[in-house]
Order: sequence, then structure tokens, then C-alpha cells
Amino acid sequence: MSPEPGNELEAEGVLNPASGIGPDGRLYLLPRLVAAGNVSRVGLAEVELVDGVPAGVSRRGVVLAPDEGWERGKHNAGVEDPRVTWIPRLGVHVMTYVAYGPLGPKLALAVSKDLTEWRRLGPIHFRYQPGLDTDLNLFPNKDAVFFPEPVPGPDGEPAYAMLHRPMWDLGWFREGEGVHLPAGVTDERPGIWVSYVPAADVERDLDALVRQGDHRLVALSEHGFEALKIGAGPAPIRVDEGWLVLHHGVTGAIDDPWQPQQQRVSYAAGALILDPTDVSRVLDRSTEPMLTAETDDEKAGTVPNVVFPTAIEEIDGVRYVFYGMADTKIGVARLDRVP
Repeated sequence: MSPEPGNELEAEGVLNPASGIGPDGRLYLLPRLVAAGNVSRVGLAEVELVDGVPAGVSRRGVVLAPDEGWERGKHNAGVEDPRVTWIPRLGVHVMTYVAYGPLGPKLALAVSKDLTEWRRLGPIHFRYQPGLDTDLNLFPNKDAVFFPEPVPGPDGEPAYAMLHRPMWDLGWFREGEGVHLPAGVTDERPGIWVSYVPAADVERDLDALVRQGDHRLVALSEHGFEALKIGAGPAPIRVDEGWLVLHHGVTGAIDDPWQPQQQRVSYAAGALILDPTDVSRVLDRSTEPMLTAETDDEKAGTVPNVVFPTAIEEIDGVRYVFYGMADTKIGVARLDRVP
């Protein structure tokens, strides 16, 4: 998917899509559409298949825009980088997205039964956890995604778990404030965390999904392709070994987080295997990237040298990964299991 010529809503790119199967059984993407001024909306596009392989899209309009006050500031606005998880037990698609509001990127949720009509549940609230000696609500946060079924929570009871990535540098908002790390964390690079909501609470009231607790660190950068930071990608997939989580790893330097076009970074994709009995525990991880920026569309764009996986879907027994290309276009790759 490439920006449509003459479409003002896509003037600065189409990227980082979520995905889902609609009530009609067809595969859809929910791409981030970027208008002039870096104002983002979430669109809907039906995936066109050629011999069972994703080959293009048909646009179906906009399903979420920065209409709420907390999704826009005086000089910015956006609903960005959606991730969608179909949760059969709840009968809904759950969308996590970044609300680019007055204090920068904050996480929010919406739910839908059909991918077209979405009900906002509102901004995510992280319950205070005394042992962390901080309030997670203070920090910018991105790359959130839910598991598709309940997993064991820290107390052993079923819970809906959400991966996310807090960013500890409050100098973004208050000059000189700098980095504030939670207790027990010594590495200031942003990494993957998990938070939980008891399944019983959610099944009584879907709105409980925004009230996250029992926060745990899952993974920090370890290898060369993720030297700057890491973040979760598509919804986790259950495989024989545990939960497969594709993630992005970043190298380079970010001089100004508010100006993506000025960042000198490279994004690659790797994978984690999480313990099915404790999803905060990494059983294995890739030491080398599985996908790197190699094509012209991946190497040149709004932010060059970026591959950013955000959705996985299975078509006729083959898994396909949809990913952002240089913050400008959307690509697709096969995800094959190597014997």
C-alpha cells in the first residue's frame, strides 16, 4: 500500500497497519494514514489477494480520527500506530493505539465487532505499584498490543495481558527533568513491559481493559540490531514453544523525538518466545534480525531504513507479516518456520 495521489489524508504516508478478519470473512488492514502536519488517522482497507498472496488494497475510508481532546494538542494531533487483537472469548477486536495529545504519545483503547465501528474505551490507566517507586502514567508510551486469550497473571489467575513500551525520559516535556527509572531498572533504554487485567473483571465489563496493573519488565535490548531500544509488534501468536512475539529493534541516534524526519536510525525486526505460564519471562530470542531494510521502499522515505512489523495474518496456511516501510508505505513478507 502506497499513498494515494491527491488524497490529502495520505499526503505524508500510509504505514504501520493493524489487521483483522471482518464479519464477511475478508482480510482487512487498518493503516495509519498521515496527513500534512503529521496528523494521523486510522483507515480501513480490504486486502486484495492474487493466488492467495496479498498484492494490494481497496480503501474503505477512515474508522478513527483524532476527534477527542486528549488525542490532540495545540500544535499536534493524531491517532497512531494501531494494533488490533481479535479476542474470541470476548467476541471483539481490541485496538490499542497511540493518542498524540497535549503531552505527547499516550496509549488508548477502542473495541469493535466488525472493524468498521469502533467504541473508544479511553486512555489507558496504569494502576500505581508501590514496588516500582514511580507512576507509569507519567511517561510517554507506545507499541501496546494484547494477547488473544487470557494468560496466567502474577497471582496465577487468568488475566488479559498487554505488552507496551514506556519511555523514561521526561525531558521531552520538561527541560532538564531527564530520565526517571522505576525501582530495580538500571538500563534507561526503552524496552517491552507487560501489564494485566483480571479476566473476570473484563468479562463483567469491557471498560476494565483500560485499568492495567501488575506491571512487569519483559525484555530490554540485548543484541546489536536493537542497541537503542525495542518494542513489541503484532499480537502474539501461540506456537509449540510458547508465545511468539515479533518485535522491532532500533539502532542509531534520536536527537529530537518530536521530529521523526530528523532521526538517524535503522529499524529491524526480531522475535521473542515468551513462557506460556509466565509471559513476562523470555524463553528465547533472535540474536540477529529476521527482517532488515533492503529494498528501495524500505531504505528511502519519511524515516529511511525502517521495517516496522505491526500485523500477522494466516492465509491458506501461510503466515504473512504486514509492516511499515520507511514510515511511508506498507509492505508484506512471508513468515516461514525453518525446520
